[in-house]
Amino acid sequence: MFKKIAIESSGEKIFVQIEIADSFLQRFLGLMGRKKIPRGQGLLLSPCNSIHMLFMRFSIDAVYLDKNCVVKKIVPNLRPWLGVSICFGAQSVIEFAAGESARLNLKVGDKFLFNQ
Repeated sequence: MFKKIAIESSGEKIFVQIEIADSFLQRFLGLMGRKKIPRGQGLLLSPCNSIHMLFMRFSIDAVYLDKNCVVKKIVPNLRPWLGVSICFGAQSVIEFAAGESARLNLKVGDKFLFNQ
């Protein structure tokens, strides 16, 4: 199930559709087996501070959030099978299609507003 989530950046709000993976099985499966993730959509893995790209079919951008849902780190273009990423202090990570973080103009310090 997807939730419409606002991102506050430089006083403006943009909206994305986020699928939430908060159980062990959902986090374990993540995006494995999928052919792509559509533009404007992402997968939130929570709790999570590291990801790998084994068994993935496409590149992704990883956006790490702290406990207040503030962007802590952005890792663009993680390649399938080869990519590994970690962010100490992150509470969760959102996986977007490669290039989506740039298209959305995401920056460290932006805030995801999940409770709207």
